[in-house]
Amino acid sequence: MARKTGSHSDITGPRVRAAAQTLFARHGFAAVSMRQIAKDVGVQAGALYLYTKDKQSLLFDLMKGHLEELLEAWQLHHPNSIGPMEDLEAFVRFHIGFHADRQEAVFIAYMELRNLDDDNFSVVEGLRKQYENVLGGILKNGQDTGIFAVPDTKLATLAVIAMLTGVNTWYRDGGRLDRETVQSIYWDMVRNSVAA
Repeated sequence: MARKTGSHSDITGPRVRAAAQTLFARHGFAAVSMRQIAKDVGVQAGALYLYTKDKQSLLFDLMKGHLEELLEAWQLHHPNSIGPMEDLEAFVRFHIGFHADRQEAVFIAYMELRNLDDDNFSVVEGLRKQYENVLGGILKNGQDTGIFAVPDTKLATLAVIAMLTGVNTWYRDGGRLDRETVQSIYWDMVRNSVAA
């Protein structure tokens, strides 16, 4: 569909995604209408379809974008393996730091999977597995070298990611503990749980 003359897609498109993200995180995907998103952006409901095919596409774009950004940020943060213990510490600190800055995106990524259609779910699940495989590879490397004692690396991977992502449910900047302290405490807990 062609853009209208004078359309500011580079401005309105991101505003549509930002409004959808906030509304989905606050009210849940099923409870939010395209009309609500349009009202938040300040455009007519019909204008939204210049920027997205439908509400499902908006949800998919948000979730896919979040996971692609996560994978890219990890590669920039830790491009090369140093050793299992150092890699695991880097992962713990990265995961908490990255997610603390994106609480709405994280909430949607974990709570709205059920609302993706099958094709979109497969793509998002594939990206999630890529990220889980990063941690799984670190744990397996540590297991193989005798640094970690993990009875089941897949289960340990899921448990560690769930524990780290759980920080998002309570952590707020400016609270009793600063981010670096939280990262250090969680690093101690993760290290103690996997160390041989």
